[in-house]
Amino acid sequence: MLCRIIVSAVLTAIFSILPVDGWLQLALFVGVYILIGYDILRKAFRGMLNRRVFDENFLMVVATLGAFSLAIYEQHNGQEGDFTEAIAVMLLYQVGEFFQSYAVGRSRKNISSLMDIRPDYANIEDETGDIEQVDPDDVEVGQTIIVRPGEKVPIDGVVIEGESTLNTAALTGESLPRSIAVGEEVVSGSINMTGVLKIKTTKEFGESTVSKILELVEDSASHKSKSEDFIARFARVYTPAVCYGALALALLPPLAMLVMGNAPEWETWIYRALTFLVISCPCALVVSIPLSFFAGIGGASRQGVLDKGANILDWLARVKTVVMDKTGTLTLGVFEVTAMHDGHDHDKEDEQEKQRLIEIAALVECASSHPISKSIQRAYGKVIDHSRVSDIKEVSGQGITAVVDGQQVAVGNETLMHSMGIESCHCHMSGTLVHIAIDGVYAGHIVLGDLVKPHAREAIQAMREAGVTRTVMLTGDSDKVAREVTGKLGIDTVYSQLLPADKVTRIEQLLATAGKGEKVAFVGDGMNDAPVLSRADIGIAMGGVGSDAAIEAADVVLMDDEPLKISKAIRMARKTMRIVWQNIIMTFGVKGVCLALGAVGIANMWLAIFADTGIMIIAVLNAIRAMRFKD
Repeated sequence: MLCRIIVSAVLTAIFSILPVDGWLQLALFVGVYILIGYDILRKAFRGMLNRRVFDENFLMVVATLGAFSLAIYEQHNGQEGDFTEAIAVMLLYQVGEFFQSYAVGRSRKNISSLMDIRPDYANIEDETGDIEQVDPDDVEVGQTIIVRPGEKVPIDGVVIEGESTLNTAALTGESLPRSIAVGEEVVSGSINMTGVLKIKTTKEFGESTVSKILELVEDSASHKSKSEDFIARFARVYTPAVCYGALALALLPPLAMLVMGNAPEWETWIYRALTFLVISCPCALVVSIPLSFFAGIGGASRQGVLDKGANILDWLARVKTVVMDKTGTLTLGVFEVTAMHDGHDHDKEDEQEKQRLIEIAALVECASSHPISKSIQRAYGKVIDHSRVSDIKEVSGQGITAVVDGQQVAVGNETLMHSMGIESCHCHMSGTLVHIAIDGVYAGHIVLGDLVKPHAREAIQAMREAGVTRTVMLTGDSDKVAREVTGKLGIDTVYSQLLPADKVTRIEQLLATAGKGEKVAFVGDGMNDAPVLSRADIGIAMGGVGSDAAIEAADVVLMDDEPLKISKAIRMARKTMRIVWQNIIMTFGVKGVCLALGAVGIANMWLAIFADTGIMIIAVLNAIRAMRFKD
């Protein structure tokens, strides 16, 4: 295209100064016209065959062929006919198309950088110990793969050997490398930076994180926003209207002049009609509006925010209420020991007593893989001597009993204590309680809490600055815990002790009370959040730890667990919509003025070219701004 534009421009300049005229001059300019506009001619012809006559291609062909006809008519009458106007209209239109292609290419490059996370191969070790490269689709669940420094992790799995750092920028938008060690999960699409890793796969390639992300990005183009639909519907009405208007402008004034006994001045009114057609061409809208959305999607993907379609940007920009799940969204979703109390609910101040309590609990829990057990063992922080523990018995849903250093120990919830006839005390703190009894005597309890994410409070404030007027938290946790978290974060409203169905009911109530044109977004990460994500106007899933069900149900996926990305997604959507409306208002404003000037004969073809192609170029350049985002 760029070559065609340059060659056509040079040839037009040369032919304009060559001392030729008549049919030879016409043939030279027609050759240039075909060179620069053959694809527009083809599209217009196909449109007529497919009964889609009135589009911007048809307008461009009518306007340029009309300009050629006027030039021929003027030369026939001994005047100086100018073929360059027809070439200029098509040439500048193609310049605008080139800008649009360039902008789309830039946006595609942003998304293709995300596409580059797709691995081409996986390394497996054969029987001789040599490393063999295979297609990731051929790797089975549970098979061991080897990832060397500089290579992409092809499939989700767990590290069974080696330590390294991973670059997850393509997934999360964050440049800070993540340290990884044995036993930790890794997601496909990350780049191994330092050490060699042996990874036991936990998913098939088609179900891995990288495949899910690619599906989301590829799917985004199939969604059209309401603004785009408006432009398409408008063009179907607008184009025939201006064509008939131009026809009326070409015929009615001369006929009226004939009736009045005056000279009809056909060429004047036909020229004005052709100018009117060129000005009215809606290509600036039909090119720049979809491009703005595409650029917005591409720019968001660079920031680790995946919008599943242009309509999502449209609705996300109108979000006024943000509803959030607690665990995994605003909190880390992992239990941490926050306090240790004695049998009278007093803080244990003696460090040796604290250490003794956590040691006994860790020894009893040593054989369990429950998250609470893991948290207690992590808090203990020492190598567990299994020889000190015997007769371990797990009581389903209640806790564990065991013999530690010859003493009978019970570690569990209040139900376990009651079943053993032991009176436990109530704790003044919120959190999950692990009660401990030694030889039938209550020894105290450990308080475990779900820690608030480091930037959660900041994220709530950032949402308000982004235009969100109401924040709500829904959780299945106890009312006491829920109110403590909302108090720390400054959330407006909280609903606690909810089942998944209850959350859907609450969302429906919030949707019913939302203002006209205002949208309600829900942010969650777990499988139990999938129904709510589907029901809300906009579902936003935490992609870092989010379940597959949540990611599938969501409209927007944040590629890490950072709640600050919620406000970022909203701000980026609003920027995109501002650009869309700027282009709509600018285009209609300029075209309206130029149409009026063209109808009364003040605007010539060159002003028409500016009103059409010039505005399209400005609108396209404006649309490119949607790809850039200042944090």
